[in-house]
Amino acid sequence: MKTIFTNGCFDILHRGHVELLLFCKSIGDIVIVGINSDRSVKELKGQTRPINSQEDRKFLLESLSCIDKVVIFDEDTPINIIKQIKPDIIVKGGDYSIEEVVGNNLAKVVIFNTVGEYSTTKTILENQ
Repeated sequence: MKTIFTNGCFDILHRGHVELLLFCKSIGDIVIVGINSDRSVKELKGQTRPINSQEDRKFLLESLSCIDKVVIFDEDTPINIIKQIKPDIIVKGGDYSIEEVVGNNLAKVVIFNTVGEYSTTKTILENQ
């Protein structure tokens, strides 16, 4: 059984997110997604974020059949979750390099090429 871990804010779920999550399921058996708490999203993205609460973001992700578990983390990084679950593979989007991925010394890292121009921040800015 291969455990896959990925993480992010997942504030406004878009096609890029879903493509990444489907990819996670295609390379593993168990997909665990770590999402930033509301507090940590504010810290990362600014006071107007998140758009959706951590409970709503968790609910939406849990409704996707490709995800087996969603956990909320409040720290700056998901390192404690990674240490706890010991995934076989960590997947991150194409805007990261392997060296930048938290936990790269604890599991194999796979970079998923970013799909098109999908971005929550871009979506928000385009709709203001």
